[in-house]
Amino acid sequence: MEPEIVDILLPEVTDQNNQEVLNINMVQRMTDSGRKVRFSVIVVIGNRNGYVGLGKAKAREVGPAIRKAINNAKLNIIQVRRGCGSWECKCGNAHTVPFRVTGRSSSVTVTLLPAPNGLGLAVSGVGKKILSLAGIKDVWAKSDGQTQTTVNFANAAMEALYKTNTMSTQERDIKAIGIMTGTTNR
Repeated sequence: MEPEIVDILLPEVTDQNNQEVLNINMVQRMTDSGRKVRFSVIVVIGNRNGYVGLGKAKAREVGPAIRKAINNAKLNIIQVRRGCGSWECKCGNAHTVPFRVTGRSSSVTVTLLPAPNGLGLAVSGVGKKILSLAGIKDVWAKSDGQTQTTVNFANAAMEALYKTNTMSTQERDIKAIGIMTGTTNR
């Protein structure tokens, strides 16, 4: 449960190009002595090859909040299964989600659908950042609910990516779709 272990096992996630700040929010509360200001930060990290993590943190200043969120994201890294589950493509490369997955957080529901090669990421800005850091190049997405809420949308997208691991698949389907799990660049 130490982020330094992740730095050794996945050294490419410490690169600045593989870290994205999704949201910085100033939170104020009123006390007897006046206003107390804190910053809430959401960060996503990944190696663009099947590993992605989401972290949230709060601090009195922006810099420490971002560092804490990056450490929390390193502790919450998940492995993402990729494949070619699109009926239009069937190329066998691991460029999209292998099958339809749905994630939910509060009122937001995100459904990720396999897309043919070359389509790109047909999803909103927060979803594009998360999916590109996970190593997914093509996907169709359908979202429902209060999708402007960055926290809930990010959590729903991460839950959908996590469900790619929990879905039961048979060996013949793994070969036909070309399902590949995350790999390190070692």
